[in-house]
Amino acid sequence: MDVGRTVKKKLSSARIIILGFAAAILAGSLLLMLPVSSREAGGTGFMDALFTAASAVCVTGLVVRDTAAYWSVFGQAVILALIQVGGMGVVTMAVTVYMVSGKQITLKQRSTLQESISAPGVGGIVKLTSFILRVTLCAEFLGAVLLAPFFCGEFGVPLGLWYALFHAVSAFCNAGFDLMGIQGEFSSLTGFAGNPAVNLVIMALIIMGGIGFLTWQDIRKNHLHFRRYRMQSKVVLVTSAVLIVLPALYLFFFEFGDLSPGNRVLGSLFQSVTLRTAGFNTLDLTKVSEGGLMIMIILMLVGGSPGSTAGGMKTTTFAVMFSTAISVFSRREHTNFFGRRVEESVIRNAATIVTLYTTLFLTGGILISRLEGLPLMTCLFETASAVGTVGLTLGITPQLGMISRWILIFLMYTGRVGGLTLIFSALSGRRGDTARLPQERLTVG
Repeated sequence: MDVGRTVKKKLSSARIIILGFAAAILAGSLLLMLPVSSREAGGTGFMDALFTAASAVCVTGLVVRDTAAYWSVFGQAVILALIQVGGMGVVTMAVTVYMVSGKQITLKQRSTLQESISAPGVGGIVKLTSFILRVTLCAEFLGAVLLAPFFCGEFGVPLGLWYALFHAVSAFCNAGFDLMGIQGEFSSLTGFAGNPAVNLVIMALIIMGGIGFLTWQDIRKNHLHFRRYRMQSKVVLVTSAVLIVLPALYLFFFEFGDLSPGNRVLGSLFQSVTLRTAGFNTLDLTKVSEGGLMIMIILMLVGGSPGSTAGGMKTTTFAVMFSTAISVFSRREHTNFFGRRVEESVIRNAATIVTLYTTLFLTGGILISRLEGLPLMTCLFETASAVGTVGLTLGITPQLGMISRWILIFLMYTGRVGGLTLIFSALSGRRGDTARLPQERLTVG
């Protein structure tokens, strides 16, 4: 008893989060290695199972085995469970189990949950967890109901219902896993490129999961009174809208020129939405120009919003850095949003996150390019997709070697638990140096 409690007390919230995700990945890997999990005799090797489990828990969607063609229904159910755990967060799921069982939530668990879902404070954290659970279940159920008629018409009732549920959960959790491999391996949703209803439902689920539960809590409380929202909710909504509309306009005018106008509008909008962590695609990305790929890479790195099912640097990080640049250009002393000043510590954290993610994605891309002898842009697209927990690919994932797969697993893991969480975990217990050194001017720019 005492040993277990002592260990828990010594573990910081950051370490509990990263160990929780690691445990979920390991457990999922072991389940996927079982013979019953795959359609092939003899079971699945550890590396393939680990990669799939990591991709599912980290809600990424990169796969080395086609989900529908290779995994059995049991294996698909395991993947779906891992997506749900990863989307809601390991800590959130654990606290939910505690709540359902009637156990008391300790202050330590509340603090860990606060950090896990990026809540502003410990107060009301249990109510927020309950709200997260209700929103998730309602959104996924409604999405499954709306998708069911189309999938049942395509695949029959039993399979269609399962496909509707799977894709609703995968879309809301911004995972990007699909079961369309029966139409063609690794085909994603290309078979529904011209179906407005399926496209719109998937897009709505992606956006709902990607803007964050704290934003939805603000919307529930203040309805459509935008001025009453917290600054974070305003930043999330405005930044998300800009990052959907502007890329969609670029894709419409400069890419996918061989499509009809209607399909071009739908495809451009869908890709713009899915780029920032969802991982589904309805169009052939290998036909996109290098300029278009670069824009996609930037969007994948940005990712979703804090406290959401999505990964990446987060929309607020992007907004803070952009606003800070505007403040410097206009010679303002502080970074501001909607009449409110941003703390200096937030700006430092944002700069650190951008530096970390950029370094990881570039280093990973260069390493994979050298190891595999592949074009650098293709590899950078892959690593941006991994660290942004997006799941889009130019088709190279299944053919990558062992070391390259380990690199992608590390990037997916870092992108989901958060770069700062890993750093804080590594430096847990160390006290910062409070001494102030002499100051001297340094010229930059």
